[in-house]
Amino acid sequence: MERPDVLNVGIIGTGMAFERLHLPAYQELGDKFRIAALCDQDREKARDWAGRLGLSEEDVYSDYRELARRDDLQVIDIMVPIELNYKVTAGVAEVVSGRNKPPAIIGEKPLAPTLEQAKAHRELAKKYGIPILIAENYRYNEDVNILRDLVREGHTGETAYFLYHRAQDFPAEMRQDTFAAKEWRQHPEFPGGIFYDSGVHDMAALRHIFGGIDEVFAFGRHQDSTLGQLAVVQVNLRFLSGLTGQYTFYAGGRELIDPPAGFRIIGDKGQIYQADRYAGVIHLTYADGSSREISYRPQRGFYNELLNLYNAYTGKEPIAVTPEMAFGDAKTIFAILESLAEGVPIPVDEKPSYTPDYQSAYGQQETGQLEKVDPHIP
Repeated sequence: MERPDVLNVGIIGTGMAFERLHLPAYQELGDKFRIAALCDQDREKARDWAGRLGLSEEDVYSDYRELARRDDLQVIDIMVPIELNYKVTAGVAEVVSGRNKPPAIIGEKPLAPTLEQAKAHRELAKKYGIPILIAENYRYNEDVNILRDLVREGHTGETAYFLYHRAQDFPAEMRQDTFAAKEWRQHPEFPGGIFYDSGVHDMAALRHIFGGIDEVFAFGRHQDSTLGQLAVVQVNLRFLSGLTGQYTFYAGGRELIDPPAGFRIIGDKGQIYQADRYAGVIHLTYADGSSREISYRPQRGFYNELLNLYNAYTGKEPIAVTPEMAFGDAKTIFAILESLAEGVPIPVDEKPSYTPDYQSAYGQQETGQLEKVDPHIP
């Protein structure tokens, strides 16, 4: 017998993101979600997963619109390549709109392959009157929320600046069983390539911690080892609060020096250091010589975003990461790319917070100010 408090989920895209990121979170939250339908352009891939999950042939689709027409789904989770994010999300939203209680959509980041499509994606929830959560796991990760709280609670005193360094060995990863091995990532059909794909997470984290960005000024270069894609991007950022900092993206190899540059936040009363997002510990050192370590569970964002979606669907809390917020993350990357091309600073945000002006499909006012977003962390 099906439980009424368990939400039926339709999956669009049964690739690596489903297998390695979302499926484990769904399995952990088995008392709240049940995967009920699967769709993939490669029908055999969806059929194989249906067999593993105990679904029937009737639950397998190759056309996402057909899956969206089912009336027994409360959630539709879309995991497709970046160039298809807007197209598929818009198509699903159009199909499910007009229902008394349409399914919630989980969309991927970045929102779209172009700024124009990202703008259109931002309007989908309002246009069709449906709830959309963007699965930006960095905003739901425990470490990013701890860092935000440490800064806003004044543990660094007046924050002076930050240094954020991301290094990934794309040349090695694309020869292994990793996300980088996918053809669409090695030869992308969208601006920025691997920098857009990876860097949008970092921009989400920085905007989550420090708020809206005034402008960015960037330099960068391409390398043969990254198949001609951007291998180095260095960005000076000025936030609307007046805070400045530097972000560096390097895709040509891993860091060899220990401890790595990592993420450092410098203030007049204290400093914060995180080696990387998998470290499991944040180091806090105060000006008086004292220090402390704060532990966290790495990569809990996938679990937390699903829990937020469940609580939003059942009326317990608002969606924490909406398309409006994710649009700002994507817009920041496009501003960096424009600065690289033009050699000048490029403006990003106009205000440090936002308030969506639409009602959700369930009559719950969306009032997620940027500085108050607080995804549930169990």
